[in-house]
Amino acid sequence: MSRGKRIPIALTVAGSDSGGGAGIQADLKTFASLGVHGTSAITCLTAQNPKAVLGVEASSPEMVRQQLVAVFSQLPPQAVKTGMLYSAGIIRVIAKFFNKTGRPQLIVDPVMISTSGARLLKASALELVKNQLMPLATLVTPNLSEAEILIGAKLESPEDMRRAAREVYQRFGCAALVKGGHLRGSKEAIDIFYDGKNELLLSAPFLKCAKLHGTGCTYSAAITAYLAKGHGLQQAVALGKEYITQAIANCYLAADHSVLNTLPAKRGRSC
Repeated sequence: MSRGKRIPIALTVAGSDSGGGAGIQADLKTFASLGVHGTSAITCLTAQNPKAVLGVEASSPEMVRQQLVAVFSQLPPQAVKTGMLYSAGIIRVIAKFFNKTGRPQLIVDPVMISTSGARLLKASALELVKNQLMPLATLVTPNLSEAEILIGAKLESPEDMRRAAREVYQRFGCAALVKGGHLRGSKEAIDIFYDGKNELLLSAPFLKCAKLHGTGCTYSAAITAYLAKGHGLQQAVALGKEYITQAIANCYLAADHSVLNTLPAKRGRSC
């Protein structure tokens, strides 16, 4: 990259993963691999590794607000994503900050439970995500279990996913990407996108890799990066699907754990 070249900026508002596989760490790696400068507002410290979350310590809502102010005052992002938000107080601060004209495109990844089963969103905060944050979003990216919680119905087929994406749009006024990577009996990793007018069915071969950590964070971060680079929403989602598919296919081993490959130069598959 030539000296002085201006590059896009993206912001992640999420928790820190001490194991480096998800959260802020996954988001910043993804931004960097796509040529986007990554900024962050850390909502929580977590003590975790690929197998378990040992502890969570939330930032104060005021500290989250100050991080947002600091970033926007000198490094205004073209696109923003949220991940682990954890508490009602943090969500109120974020919603208030972004509830203004001229805000950048906002991707909400409604993180609720970790891959290992730990709760990453307090039960008391769920209604605030739905009522205050999602109406501000350009796109929300729930996995199957998160979509079931958002609409209050089981999702067991691609047709159920289509209905869920439409219901999310109708209820909250934002485009939806319902991710079906854990859909039982499916031979493909199917995701459904709906924005009120257009519907996309995004599919890729289901890769029987070892259990991977941080796929949802990385997928939404890739979409955010492509939006920051000027792509339209549909194209950013399609490119994000390609990105996460390659990151899974080219996964590598760190110690004995499979890790998504978000390096700019893709390696051959080694796990």
